[in-house]
Formats: sequence, C-alpha cells, structure tokens
Amino acid sequence: MGFLVKFAFVMFLVGVASAQLSTNFYSKSCPNLFPAVKSAVQAAISKETRMGASLLRLHFHDCFVNGCDGSILLDDTSSFTGEKNAAPNFQSARGFDVVDNIKSAVEKACPGVVSCADILAITARDSVQILGGPTWNVKLGRRDSRTASQAAANSSIPPPTSSLSALISSFNRVGLSAKDMVALSGSHTIGQARCTSFRPRIYNETNIDASFAASRRSNCPRTSGSGDNNLAPLDLQTPTKFNNDYYKNLIAQKGLLHSDQQLFNGGSADSTVRQYSSNPSQFSSDFAAAMIKMGDFRPLTGSSGEIRKNCRKPN
Repeated sequence: MGFLVKFAFVMFLVGVASAQLSTNFYSKSCPNLFPAVKSAVQAAISKETRMGASLLRLHFHDCFVNGCDGSILLDDTSSFTGEKNAAPNFQSARGFDVVDNIKSAVEKACPGVVSCADILAITARDSVQILGGPTWNVKLGRRDSRTASQAAANSSIPPPTSSLSALISSFNRVGLSAKDMVALSGSHTIGQARCTSFRPRIYNETNIDASFAASRRSNCPRTSGSGDNNLAPLDLQTPTKFNNDYYKNLIAQKGLLHSDQQLFNGGSADSTVRQYSSNPSQFSSDFAAAMIKMGDFRPLTGSSGEIRKNCRKPN
C-alpha cells in the first residue's frame, strides 16, 4: 500500500473515530462533570418537581430537530428565528434558566470544554433517575450548533394531535423504531400538559374513560382561549414518579393526550403497551436503550459546530 493511500486510510479512520460518541469522552478533560450536573439538577427538582419532566423534554425536542445539537437553547438572533417560539415549544418548553445554572456549574468545573447539547443529554438521564426511573451511561462528545430553525421545529416535533402512524413516522425520521416510540412515550409518566393540548380529547373523543374526561373538564373549559394554560398531570396516578403507570392509564382509556391514547386504540402498539404495563423492568430497560439511541441522532462531532460559552447564543 503506497504512503498516500495509507495516509488517506488512516485519516479516514480518524474521521470515523471522531464522529463516535463515547461514555468516557470527558473523563480527563472534565472529571467532575457528572457530580456538577447532578447536584444542579437535584436542586432544581427539589425546588419544583415538574422541572425533571421539563428538562427531559428539552432533550427530546432538541434531538428531534436536526439532531442532538443544543439548537433548542438558542435565542433568536438577527440571522435566524430559533426554536423556542415554534408551535411545539411556545409557552411550553421550559427550564432554560435551569440549563443556564447547570452550564455555569460545569463552566466552573472545566471552562470551555462541555457542550450544551451534552449537558441536555446528561440532565435528561439525571432527571429520570432522580424521579425514580432507570439510569444509563450517557454517550458524550456532541458539539453545539451555531444556528436553529423554527420551521424545522414546527415540522419535526410530533404534535399531541398525532395519529399512531404519524408518531411512528416522526420517530422513524430520527432513527427510532415503533417500539422505541412506545418506550419513549413513557416519559409522559411525569410532567404536565396544558389544557390547549388535551381540550379536543376530553370534549370530542369517545375512547376515553367518562369519569376521567369529566375530572379533566373541571380545569379545562370547552371554549378555546379560556384556561388554555391550565395544567393537568399526564399521569393522574403518580405524576412526579417515573414508573410504568402511564401504560396502565392507556389500557384504562385514561391517556390525557390524543397522541397518548393512540398507542392503545386497537392498533399495532397495543401489545407493547400491554407488555410495559405488566413488566416495569422491561419498560425501564427499553426506555434507557431508546434514550441512548435517540441521543445518537445526527450529533455534531469533531470540528463541526462549537462548544458554546453561553447556551443561549453562538460564540
């Protein structure tokens, strides 16, 4: 093999290696990363339990829009309109100030080393674990995008009106299977939804438990524009504990969102919902595996992107 061919082959391997995420990416450059993030997440959840769900959701909404690149955290600039005011995020995505606090803690531990995209991935894992769910080894090494796209957020994040086939397609676009989709939907075992997201379901749908619908109507008036931001727990039974009650609710026709109940409505996902409702350890392991898989979607690595100093703006 000639020198140039050998050199090109070696450089190709280096390129391949640089594009891989790894669980020990910061072991030398930021050895105190995990404790710094976890203590900040714990403090935020102690202050407001709902924040765990909000931080988990930020990672989802980041990865679904052009990959896990921290783009959801960017404020609008003169050159682009960001994702924060896109329909799925407007008055709904939250926790940005908590991410700022976590970034500050990480910057104190190791300035200019850890990306905002990686911080979102770690915070999602820590939030789930702190609220009683599974843990997993987070793969790291993502870099941050310098831009964001409101249009991409509007078209990529599945709305609560989604059908089962639309949900499967949305998740397929980010490399996730139908089973991954059902497992990741289990994140709705924590958190709250706004009345505007579930109003059509509680007033217009028939595949819903009557007493459940009546209880939800008490805090969500029929008229659009009235009480739009009133909140209801996605899981009525244990709204602040990460467990498999979400699937039990679906079997009882107590899914809060239209898109939730689509997972158990006589379709192809029914058997997986039944499995997770009766086997919490299976749900936990499948959820963790799907989170790792989602975090692998189109990361910026190597010399792409940057390590933002401030998660809200490009350097």
